[in-house]
Amino acid sequence: MVITGMSYEELVEKLTSLGMERYRADQIADWIYKKLVFDFTQMTNLPKTARNDLSQRFGIHRLELSEVQTSRDGTRKYLWKLFDGEYVESVSIPYSDRKAACISTQAGCPVKCSFCATGQSGFERNLNADEIVAQMLLMEFFEKEKFDNVVFMGMGEPLLNTDNVFKAIEILSHPKLRNMGLRRITVSTVGIPEGIEELARRYPQVRLSVSLHAPDNAVRDLIVPLNHRYPLEMVLDAVRRFQEITGKRVTFEYVLIRGINDSLEHARKLSEILKSFKAHVNLIPVNETGAGFQKPSRKQIQNFAQILESNGIETTVRAEKGADISAACGQLRAEKARR
Repeated sequence: MVITGMSYEELVEKLTSLGMERYRADQIADWIYKKLVFDFTQMTNLPKTARNDLSQRFGIHRLELSEVQTSRDGTRKYLWKLFDGEYVESVSIPYSDRKAACISTQAGCPVKCSFCATGQSGFERNLNADEIVAQMLLMEFFEKEKFDNVVFMGMGEPLLNTDNVFKAIEILSHPKLRNMGLRRITVSTVGIPEGIEELARRYPQVRLSVSLHAPDNAVRDLIVPLNHRYPLEMVLDAVRRFQEITGKRVTFEYVLIRGINDSLEHARKLSEILKSFKAHVNLIPVNETGAGFQKPSRKQIQNFAQILESNGIETTVRAEKGADISAACGQLRAEKARR
């Protein structure tokens, strides 16, 4: 059994069933989540017999660091080996005012967006809650620094793995465990309507980011194959219900691809469909991962952004991070598979 996959209540139940005092759960949680100690034998305020017993009965995490790359801008990309030989990635991203962890929820991705290296490499399985949580804890351990924010935006579609993702949110936010504020957690989705609504009901304080990438179904069908199942109208209806429940602004991610979705007419259409939302648009020049797509020119990106802003849509062009390393989602895993 792996402790980083247990809720606080489950940890208490397991320990008390073994005859240990309830407060031992608080001590163990403090060592793991606050002090980042992942070896029971080092938990010196536990009796030696308890430490030995815990070491035999439980694991703390199941990730093995396979590789790490560090960018000139401080971005770090981690490649983790899972217990079954699969690999997943996480990214540590420094900003001027905060530090964010971008973590994966699946090994590979079934959505297969046409520009995404993860989608090109196929889908293997969902990650368990312990594998999701351990990514952030281990990055904090290696970097000797706590993260201010966490984003479920790595490999995979979080809302196709809601059981494990929601449990990871519970673990990361619990006051006795990692104690991260729910407002500092973001779930990014390509648009799974039932998952968006469930997130709103269960965790209304968590932030939502929707990977839109197109202003109409014709273009989105080319970029996001799942749009055939969940067309744009269904996704936007779910986002509208999310905002009705939570009152929160939603970020819409839009990867700009030259000649596909970057025209000024696309910008005008995007403005039209988002005008009724409390929205922020994050424009992301496509990362050229080998799929044949190219970034628009800087001038075209600026013109696209200006049209959105002139229509009252708050817009940011995402600053490129980790350009000198394999920081695009799925790149490092794909390189490992080719070796």
